Amino acid sequence: MSSAADEAQDKPGYNERVYKLVRRIPVGRVMTYGQLAELLGEGYTPRTIGYVMHAAPEDVPWHRVINAQGACSTGRILLPQNKQQLLLEAEDIHFDLRGRCDLNLYRWTPEEATAPEGDETNDPQGTLFTN
Repeated sequence: MSSAADEAQDKPGYNERVYKLVRRIPVGRVMTYGQLAELLGEGYTPRTIGYVMHAAPEDVPWHRVINAQGACSTGRILLPQNKQQLLLEAEDIHFDLRGRCDLNLYRWTPEEATAPEGDETNDPQGTLFTN
């Protein structure tokens, strides 16, 4: 991780901003590390989101955050290896034989992050989770 990312993670509220958004992901839906980083803005990267999620408190549905391919990225850190996928399958998210879910079907985007139809000037980062 770069020193700029280290500095950002040391800012008060850095992790809590991630957790606040992840707590809003509905049952049966997912977000990607990159999607979270984009919504949260400067100082957040998919990698730093992963670090933050690794230390998530019990009330954060960490299992609803997956990689950009629609797959779980926790196989090497959790026992059992497929714990995240099992938790998502219990929420009726289906995975193919390669261990990927259909992001077009299961990806969740917060309402405030979507521009009204035809309004390409609406920047969700300007309104999301202001400090």
